[in-house]
Amino acid sequence: MKAAVYEGIEKLVVKDVPAPICTEENIVIRVRACAICGTDLRTFHHGKVNVKPPQIIGHEISGEVAETGSKVTGFKKGDRLAVAAIVSCGSCYYCRKGLPNLCAKFKALGYELPGGFAEYLAVPKEMLYDGSVNKLPDNVTFDEAAIVEPFACAINGQELSRVSRGDVVVIVGAGPIGLMHISIARAKNAGKVILAEMSEQRLEMAKTFCPDICINPGKENMVKRVMDETEQRGADVVIVAAPSGKAQEEALKYIAFRGRINFFGGLPKDKSFVSLDANIIHYREAFINGTSGSLPRHNMETLKLFSFGEPAGVNAKKFITHRYPLDRILEGIKTVESGIGLKVVINP
Repeated sequence: MKAAVYEGIEKLVVKDVPAPICTEENIVIRVRACAICGTDLRTFHHGKVNVKPPQIIGHEISGEVAETGSKVTGFKKGDRLAVAAIVSCGSCYYCRKGLPNLCAKFKALGYELPGGFAEYLAVPKEMLYDGSVNKLPDNVTFDEAAIVEPFACAINGQELSRVSRGDVVVIVGAGPIGLMHISIARAKNAGKVILAEMSEQRLEMAKTFCPDICINPGKENMVKRVMDETEQRGADVVIVAAPSGKAQEEALKYIAFRGRINFFGGLPKDKSFVSLDANIIHYREAFINGTSGSLPRHNMETLKLFSFGEPAGVNAKKFITHRYPLDRILEGIKTVESGIGLKVVINP
């Protein structure tokens, strides 16, 4: 089969490799779509400690069952599936607590295990019965299903931040993840959604997702604007969906009493320390949390939102702006880096 193999920094080669083997307890899928994630770009340019070359990367995956093991139940050839990324052990302390995204023996497709930038993928037995592999509703396409994984992460972030009806939600960053947060906040009936982004191009693209207010912090005072838009109360929820320590620090200045701040975007390792005013946290009874991955049920919730469509759910089609065949994956990477689109999908 053909696959895009990461062979080292800035070396991603499409070549023939052995097809995965179907054991008696796993399934093999024909990959129909795999979206490019920002993590794939960072791996390509800088490497990643848990991606040992040569490795097939890609973890935002959908496909159809090509073969099932003799002991597998619940799946048959031709089933259309969305496949999550995390492969948890099911037995460690955090798995037993229902938090497999924090598994002590954490592995993931496209990282420790072969991923989705390939014609075929072996889905480990550990994933088959914990909600990590889900059949697609009839009205959800393979391309749409490929973005279930990042959407599930965003749902986890909003759940941890307790976004609810009537909340004023500030989202910092108008990349694909930030726009996903807008759509989810809308589905949760947030009262007002405020988007902050330094790029005018990104702000223009974001208009189709209908934020109530758009702010460019490079051109106006972010804190003053949010306070003015909330009758000086501040935001109920702030989701920092950008790798900006400054944005994380500034979020405290416009958070409401009992407000929740989510550090969704990770920071560069050499710039991961920020200064936070502990008195604001203390006197405003504010909460700060992070988000790392998602739970299997978040994937199922995402598919329901996609199936419902707007206004009750999400229009997933709006997020997919470019598609490339596997042998043009490097063009896809350049498209993501250019910022001219949102989600770029590879169709092997």
